[in-house]
Amino acid sequence: MKLYINILIGTVLLMVASMSVQAQVTVEARIDTLVMLIGQQRELTLEVTCGSNQRLEMPVMQPMQPLKDGVELVERLGLDTVKLNDGKRMQVRERWTITAFDSALVYLPPFEVKVDGKPYTSKSLALKVLTVPVDTVHLDRFAGPKDIQDNPFSWEDWSPVFWWSVLLLLVASLLTYVAVRYHQNKPIIRIIKRVVKLPPHQVAMAEIERIKVEKKWAEEDSKEYYTLLTDALRTYIRDRFGFNATEMTSSEIIERLMQEGDENTLAELRDLFQTADLVKFAKWTTLIGENDKNLINAIDFINQTKVEVDPNAKAEPEEITVEERQNRARSLTMRTAIALLSLVSLALLGYVGWQIFDLIR
Repeated sequence: MKLYINILIGTVLLMVASMSVQAQVTVEARIDTLVMLIGQQRELTLEVTCGSNQRLEMPVMQPMQPLKDGVELVERLGLDTVKLNDGKRMQVRERWTITAFDSALVYLPPFEVKVDGKPYTSKSLALKVLTVPVDTVHLDRFAGPKDIQDNPFSWEDWSPVFWWSVLLLLVASLLTYVAVRYHQNKPIIRIIKRVVKLPPHQVAMAEIERIKVEKKWAEEDSKEYYTLLTDALRTYIRDRFGFNATEMTSSEIIERLMQEGDENTLAELRDLFQTADLVKFAKWTTLIGENDKNLINAIDFINQTKVEVDPNAKAEPEEITVEERQNRARSLTMRTAIALLSLVSLALLGYVGWQIFDLIR
């Protein structure tokens, strides 16, 4: 029986001790240093330990709030909570930055917290604030206030910004031009050629003269010779008489020319075309003298049918505009140019902006 009574008493004592530990509240305030200079900042810590199930009310403090004459709060650094004794107790720590503006020994009042509505206070703190030491003996070491400095405009400082800005403007203009031409599906540069149109008989005689110089008529294989000669005549007939002789057969050309002129004039031309067709299509072999004769017949036909140009008349230039539509290669080139110009423009813009910021700051 006595044993049971001892066990019961021990259990009650343990419960009372546990409740006492849980109900114990501690409040501690401290400063990381007790000595500071005017204007310096120090850290103030308020630490409360209580039961985890207890309701804790920390003091309400705001930045710039004075704690004592000459000492005030600057900013709140944070509030931390740590669990203790397997979560039965908790430790709440609040940190502030404080500063002082008067040199004196300052006693900070206790901080009050409430736990389950009951007030608890910390100990008061003492803070010694020292003034900045001033050398009153060597006064010549101190300089008075300076006037506001007037910085005049310096072209040497701003000239790089100006020229880089001009370069940026030129690159941006070129980028705009290329982008517009690409959008309109047009080449970057429009090429215009102006040529003087020669009379048909001069063009034909120049070609025949080239054939003579190259001596195609003296070669054993006459196929190339007659091909060049008849092509020159077909081009002349097309430009002189106005029908597309380059796409017509020899007989069709002769028949069409008979409507334009004398049949006797065309007799030698008919023989020339017939010989050319035999050489080109029937592998006919001709003699050098025959080739020479056909060359002369071609010259005679041109001289008999040519239209002389008034030597006093001014030659009219024929304007030819070469403007190819956008193809894949040019499209790729223009897209590459746009990309590169865009990168250069952005780089120049960033550099100019940085230079201006560096000068005015």
